[in-house]
Amino acid sequence: MLITHDTRCSLDAVVDLVNTAPDDETAADGLATVAALAEFVRNHEVSDVGVLSEFDLAAVRRVRGRFAEVFAAADAASAAAVINDLIAAAGTTPRLTDHDGYDWHVHYFAPGASLADHLSADCGMALAFFVVAGEQERLRRCEAPDCRRAFVDLSRNRSRRYCDSRTCGNRLHVAAYRARRKEAAG
Repeated sequence: MLITHDTRCSLDAVVDLVNTAPDDETAADGLATVAALAEFVRNHEVSDVGVLSEFDLAAVRRVRGRFAEVFAAADAASAAAVINDLIAAAGTTPRLTDHDGYDWHVHYFAPGASLADHLSADCGMALAFFVVAGEQERLRRCEAPDCRRAFVDLSRNRSRRYCDSRTCGNRLHVAAYRARRKEAAG
């Protein structure tokens, strides 16, 4: 599957956005303040964003919840329904642009769109490409029991199981090794 630079940027943004949500009532929200939202925008180099407000923060949190539904979708039809809702609500207006030194690429948000609509349109379309290509199963959650972070499996054989093999994957492999050693020692 060919993934363009702008699609990859949108995928990274949507994964990071979904992963800002707290896992439970005790965890901190990664988008607790407008300043945190502004940092998210800076980190992902989201273009055409004006002054952010509490309204933007609330709207982006709502969109984040909808994107989480896509990663939890049981099948392509369920994922497509959520993506269609997000894209329609954003009022997509595809247009070619070559801003900030990047080659020509497509923005799906309308000029002057809110940050939530911008993310809904661009990130929604990035996820839509996976559904269209029959690759919806690549939109996953980490299989580590204590981690449910979202990620996009871009491995050649669709075999990635953990959000990060150095943390979650390694931790589970070490635990399994220790359990086997303990059982063998008897």
